[in-house]
Amino acid sequence: MTEVDFMITAETTFQEALELMYREKWSLLPVMDEKRLPAGVLTRSCLYRMISDGCALTEPIGRYIKRHTETISVTTPPQQIEDIVKSSKVGTGVVTNEDGTVAGILTKTDMVMSLLGSVSSLKNQLETILEHSNLGVLLTDLNRKIVFVNPKLIEMTGMAEQNLLHKAADTVFPELRSVFSGEDHLASCTAGSVKTVATVSSFKTNGYIVLFRDTSEIEKLASELQTVKALKKSLETALEYAYDGILMADEDGRIKMVSPPFLDLFNLQEDEVLHKSVHKVQPQLELGKVYKTQTAEVSDMMELNGIKYIVQRIPIVEGDKVIGAIGKVMFRQLNEVSEMFKRLQRAESKASFYHQQYNQAESARFTWNHIWSRNEYMEKLKKSAAKAAKGRSTVLVRGESGTGKELFAHAIHNSSARSSGKFVIVNCAAIPEDLLESEFFGYEEGAFTGARQKGKIGKFDLANGGTLFLDEIGDMSVSLQAKLLRVLQEREFYRVGGTKKVQVDVRIIAATNRHLEEMVREGTFREDLYYRLNVISLNVPPLRDRREDIPHLMQKLMEELNKVLGTTITGLADDAKEAMLHYSWPGNVRELKNVLERGMTFAEHGKIQLEDLPDYLLNTLPEKKMALSISLVENAELEAIKKALDQMKGNKAKAARMLGISRSGLYEKIRKYQLQ
Repeated sequence: MTEVDFMITAETTFQEALELMYREKWSLLPVMDEKRLPAGVLTRSCLYRMISDGCALTEPIGRYIKRHTETISVTTPPQQIEDIVKSSKVGTGVVTNEDGTVAGILTKTDMVMSLLGSVSSLKNQLETILEHSNLGVLLTDLNRKIVFVNPKLIEMTGMAEQNLLHKAADTVFPELRSVFSGEDHLASCTAGSVKTVATVSSFKTNGYIVLFRDTSEIEKLASELQTVKALKKSLETALEYAYDGILMADEDGRIKMVSPPFLDLFNLQEDEVLHKSVHKVQPQLELGKVYKTQTAEVSDMMELNGIKYIVQRIPIVEGDKVIGAIGKVMFRQLNEVSEMFKRLQRAESKASFYHQQYNQAESARFTWNHIWSRNEYMEKLKKSAAKAAKGRSTVLVRGESGTGKELFAHAIHNSSARSSGKFVIVNCAAIPEDLLESEFFGYEEGAFTGARQKGKIGKFDLANGGTLFLDEIGDMSVSLQAKLLRVLQEREFYRVGGTKKVQVDVRIIAATNRHLEEMVREGTFREDLYYRLNVISLNVPPLRDRREDIPHLMQKLMEELNKVLGTTITGLADDAKEAMLHYSWPGNVRELKNVLERGMTFAEHGKIQLEDLPDYLLNTLPEKKMALSISLVENAELEAIKKALDQMKGNKAKAARMLGISRSGLYEKIRKYQLQ
């Protein structure tokens, strides 16, 4: 735009307007009010009318102003300005600042000159790029006449520029005819003595651009790489069949090779590690040490997903310089470190004892980090529950059996102001009805036959200042519901056989898998207690409604089970994983954990196979997959077992050794195939 550094108003005289228009050489002048806001425009035709009407030079221009004004903002993008100019019937527009005041004017001439400047700048940039490019470049018009060649193409052809310009491109380079005709996209082309690959592209209605790539250097490199490729293939084959995990890095610490067992152990894909820094991708290997010491070393015992392993770090030295490193991860059959395992097992035994003692204490063991999910609704539910934890209100956790309602109760307590207090759990379905009241409120000495001599405090006493978690609240008797309601409302109760009120400060978290609204209608659950419990309601969805959580849960649960079972299972076979994802999981997360524990116990390889899963789950697979599994896998396995038993004359121990499986594994397969 052209800035306006003066101010014209309706009071400006005829003479002043004439002088300004003559001085600025404009076809119109923007007229402003006292706040510099647009009030109209004064065009040359307006001045002609004033002259025609015989106006005096001192007369104000107000009566002759055109009040309708075409304005655009200084923030209008170039593309929008271009559209406005194309459709506008006027040649000049008034430009306003963001506050609406006049900033200047924009003419079509201004825009054209600006575009010409941009085009010229782009042209210079393009020519500079083409002059320094390693590609030979020529441009043609629509008739395929050469209009431009860059220095690299002149060097390739060995021809002078004037001998190339204005010649037909497919005459100078006959191999281009098939590309120009649209038969091919690429063409092998000889430019002088240089072999090239030519690519032809058309740019709208202006002509064609042809790019020439020198292939002689590529062919030379390809030839030199054949030996290297053969060696690389040999190394990759060795790595693929290596029993332990192996990783190789170059002198810069970039990973060049990695074996499948390594990827399985660390649950990685090849493209996640290759050509990346080993110090960033696998810092726990600490390979950087051998680059400094140039000495091989063995790490202490480490653990991942419940699998114990050690790392042997080996430098690759050429002369006095380290040109790479090998990390060998040993995690299978660590016979040479059996003594270390024994010491570790003794330490784990002690830790397990203390952990068991800790679990017996009245305390919450889980936090929000133990509720594993990648489901959007579950994440929102966790955030809502975390907010609810900050208050004192009663929380009702609802959901099917096995969805993790108790985890929510633990996490709510741990993130509340009562986290330092006791977390007491009462399973209303597991305690006989006649004992529930005494469990809740305790009893005084001699309250009933068989009572302890000094009486007993109840769960409400234990939870005073903390949280009481009532699991399976829907199974509580109606009579006890009334007493519970009084405690929730009055925060006081009488012990069984007692006459003294006991004051308590307890927060209630309840959980149920039953439909309480229906129970209220049937009269089996008190309506007033329902509304007292249902202050904040959290509905935990079943696993079938958040299937994206299944792979994540499987990974996390397998990490825990590896530690508990002492197994080294790294994952599931593809068909087993597909079966797990296909299943509806009526028992939710609890059932998922049980199935994984069974599969990890039966698995004889590094991964859970389809046959390691329970039959009731496999029976839910589509018939096509089941038929394939039975016909190809199980028939072959059945025949092998029959042959081994026949050769060993029914001796199952020898047959198991012959098959390479444990005796218990053989018994399981005999039961599976109903062999006598």
